[in-house]
Amino acid sequence: MLLGKKAADFDLATDALPDDVIKMFSQKGKVIPTGIKHGTVTVLFKGISSEVTTFRGDTTYSDGRRPDNVVFGVSIEEDLARRDFTMNAIAYRLPSGPLVDPFKGEADIKAKIIRTVGSAKDRFAEDGLRPLRGIRFASQLGFSPDDILLAAIPGTLPFIMKVSAERIRDEFRKIITTDQPSISLLLMEETGLLKQILPELACCRGIVQTGRHKFDVLDHCLYACDYTAAENYTEEVRLAALLHDIGKQSTAKLEEDGSYSFYNHDKKSAQEADDIMRRLRFPNALIDQVCHLIENHMFFYEDHWTDAAVRRLIIKIGEENLINIYKLRRADAYGISGKIPSPQYLLPLQNRIEKILKEQKAFSLKDLAVNGDDLIKLGIAPGKTMGIILNELFETVIDDPEMNYKEKLLEIAVKINERYKL
Repeated sequence: MLLGKKAADFDLATDALPDDVIKMFSQKGKVIPTGIKHGTVTVLFKGISSEVTTFRGDTTYSDGRRPDNVVFGVSIEEDLARRDFTMNAIAYRLPSGPLVDPFKGEADIKAKIIRTVGSAKDRFAEDGLRPLRGIRFASQLGFSPDDILLAAIPGTLPFIMKVSAERIRDEFRKIITTDQPSISLLLMEETGLLKQILPELACCRGIVQTGRHKFDVLDHCLYACDYTAAENYTEEVRLAALLHDIGKQSTAKLEEDGSYSFYNHDKKSAQEADDIMRRLRFPNALIDQVCHLIENHMFFYEDHWTDAAVRRLIIKIGEENLINIYKLRRADAYGISGKIPSPQYLLPLQNRIEKILKEQKAFSLKDLAVNGDDLIKLGIAPGKTMGIILNELFETVIDDPEMNYKEKLLEIAVKINERYKL
């Protein structure tokens, strides 16, 4: 409300105890005891789901996430005192106000400052995720963490080790989907959070790139990621852009001319991205998508490529991934110099690919004019030899699509089979 934005959900606080809330709404709607131990129930009423929490005070946080005990019967001001940041420690008294703002959160919102409620060290000790959450708001809202907050983070890094991978992942995903992820990621580097959570990315600082590159590997990745955010690309492309070159740190080799080479860094980057995303419990399907883009982002098209070479590229990348690989390559190009690539960038290749796709030729084994049943009728038994024959037929059709006719392929299959009988 104070930012002039529409709220996605509403959290209600009350002096009524959880049992009283349940009694109030048990006949009018549905009540779910989602966190009754800590005073929270979820009320489903008139099509709206709201969390309702009894005013409470907290004691110690031995697990670095939840209070060991809660005390009911406190005031709204005492309840707000246990919140993380001043901008989140504001209540609006229903039905018509006023604001209850004991920690001057409204002023901090107007000044675009992120401050903790009370001692930053104490707040971060209570929940190890709070430092990352505070830094996430920097990218999400365009606010600046105050110096006291930033100074407290390095000393409280051990607390984030108590936080589940899933909670860290959720904050990281929120950072990636902001309009400028690098704001938060650079703050993470400054405070040590990046090394703690994404050491593979943090190690890219200072890895020099020569040639057309203006930035080291870390800044290159951050620029690429920011480009995908500015273009409102999907999450998998944003993640691929951020992680596409992290393997350069371990593949860097100084050449005799003083330049650096990064042989096979695309494959190494995909492996390390896989490690990161599995460590943070990302969904398997998203991991596969991101790593496939990273592993295949290095290709250098030239006009003299044959149609067969273009078809092989389509098959390697996958027709369904072409749009995302174009987006990743544009982001990669932006990360080289910080300049938006020309609209003509990749256009010759895209035009070639579009033309070949319109011809509707074979791009997988299922597109062949023959199948395993056809080969069985020739007397070729299922097994390794049949697989070899089908792959050779596929290679034949990639080289010359005009060969994709049943009679022609069966003739070739007989000859291949005879060769393997020798």
